[in-house]
Amino acid sequence: MNAELIMVGTELLLGDIIDTNSAYLGKKLAPLGINLYYKSTVGDNYERLKETIDIALKRTDLIITSGGIGPTLDDLTKEAIAAVFGVDMIIDEGAKAQVEDYFRRLGRPMSQNNLRQAMVPRGAQFIYNPVGSAPGIIFEQDEKVVISLPGVPREMEVMTEETVVPYLTAKVGKGRIIKSRVLKFKGIGESMLETELMDLIKGQTNPTIAPLASVGEVRLRITASGSPDEVHVLIDEMEDKIRERVGSFIYGIDEDNFLDLVATRLKEEELTIGVAESCTGGLISHMLTNIPGSSKYYKRGVVVYSNEAKMELLKVPSKLLEEHGAVSREVAIAMATGIRESSSTDLGLAVTGIAGPDGGSPEKPVGLVFIALATKERVECKRFTFPGDRLTNKTRTAMAALDMIYEYLKE
Repeated sequence: MNAELIMVGTELLLGDIIDTNSAYLGKKLAPLGINLYYKSTVGDNYERLKETIDIALKRTDLIITSGGIGPTLDDLTKEAIAAVFGVDMIIDEGAKAQVEDYFRRLGRPMSQNNLRQAMVPRGAQFIYNPVGSAPGIIFEQDEKVVISLPGVPREMEVMTEETVVPYLTAKVGKGRIIKSRVLKFKGIGESMLETELMDLIKGQTNPTIAPLASVGEVRLRITASGSPDEVHVLIDEMEDKIRERVGSFIYGIDEDNFLDLVATRLKEEELTIGVAESCTGGLISHMLTNIPGSSKYYKRGVVVYSNEAKMELLKVPSKLLEEHGAVSREVAIAMATGIRESSSTDLGLAVTGIAGPDGGSPEKPVGLVFIALATKERVECKRFTFPGDRLTNKTRTAMAALDMIYEYLKE
């Protein structure tokens, strides 16, 4: 079965609301073996909504809409579905009872326009909404299925779990599924990863593989279809081939989190850390302390934007600042050493750089960052020049700093 999602609402087109419903529904369809090939977004316009549904019907077996089934005059999804299939709208007594019960439970009177939510295309089955006022519908005709759900995420999710997934499971059977596994990489870029795996990517059929880039890491999604036993074998075989080539860069799979991994390593090694930040403004400390139990390894963090703060709190010599500038290898090393000594920790991490958009020069451009890690044995410092805006540069710097900790812990 092939499916298309239609997200309804002018607010989605204007960017007032971010569409999370389609991502949720996509994750629910794949395990059922339903291919999701298209997603459309359309505003609250009757003619355009009908046109979008009509186009979708020509290329898919299943349409799921989200939004446009409320009580106001611009909620037109069910009316558009009825028009496309050439049926009239009728009051569904079950839907009416649900709407009335919703307002009864709220303890407030129901407006007359709320009865619009009880209207359904003739022949449709209404979907009970246990947390809101808008019932959904399942409409079947000519071997096509249209499911209409509310746009409110909480309502849509509950109705999907309780009604839509069981309905579709019975509809398509349990013989074929679509399953994905995500491999997560550090220390290799998306283009280099693709180069190493180019023949596998070009020759892919089942399973398919797709590189996915995000700030600080690269992910590779392996997707297979078939019976439950088949997909596991197909994915395992492909993962083995990938690990033979680039396995040294894989740090985890699926829900594995890089921050959790760093935190776990610090706890296992019983190491403590102090952090000194300039350009990241506390972002690294936020990441390190966002893990439960972080007090076991994180002891102190300081944000030292000014030269005076670097000298006062970290004992960075004024001569280094005068000769090399705050953004330099020498100052980063002094900051890392200073925070390690002042916090009496095993590790001292420091960053200094130019996040932008201003403050750069030909010698020291925007995005220039020095990251230093001080241990009992040595101090290591790395230089980076990150492309991007201020927030992106701060995030890349924080992730690179955590990478240095990770690499040290791997030794």
